Amino acid sequence: MLSEQEKDALFEAICDGDRETVVALVTKARDAGEDLGLLLNDAMIPAMAEVGDQFSSGEIFVPEMLVAARAMQGGIDIIEPVLAANKHEPLARVCIGSVKGDLHDIGKNLVVMMLKGAGFEVEDLGVDVPDEDFAKAVERGNQVVCLSALLTTTKPQMISVVKHLRQAANQAKIVIGGAVITQDYADKIGADAFGEDAPGAVKAVKRALGLAA
Repeated sequence: MLSEQEKDALFEAICDGDRETVVALVTKARDAGEDLGLLLNDAMIPAMAEVGDQFSSGEIFVPEMLVAARAMQGGIDIIEPVLAANKHEPLARVCIGSVKGDLHDIGKNLVVMMLKGAGFEVEDLGVDVPDEDFAKAVERGNQVVCLSALLTTTKPQMISVVKHLRQAANQAKIVIGGAVITQDYADKIGADAFGEDAPGAVKAVKRALGLAA
């Protein structure tokens, strides 16, 4: 079992982007038969929340957040198979992709890591995703669809995806984000929530689901 000092060290290692220490501590916890779901909720998710708050307040920037998210991912890679075997339920199932015509993925990839770090199960659909692929992802059980667009030329494609999903009469929530996206645009096209950056996307998904942000 990890001591309280080791749990604190895990928290700090994620915040500092020290992937090697994260992997070592999570591996130790797994090998000792520790409740990894509890470790995730008590030490790791709060660490990524702290990183998100630091980013939102301007204390750190995208490179530091990426390093922290990759350190977190190192721990998640160890935890996910164990939780899956124990049928541990995620907060919700989320799919994400850059809309058709948009090939940018850095922001999307960061959101994927932040969502996983917040306790969501995430299906990454990639870039240049057709409308029907988002709909198929909902049919596979995803409760939230996250749409990303970085270009003004691909931004209107979000309207097409929203219409496609609404016509399917499913209950999936739609969250949008990207450099050219605003809250006004989200309201205009009928999205359920808007995330202004990666931490904001996590909060937007929680808002859309009625979870405490």
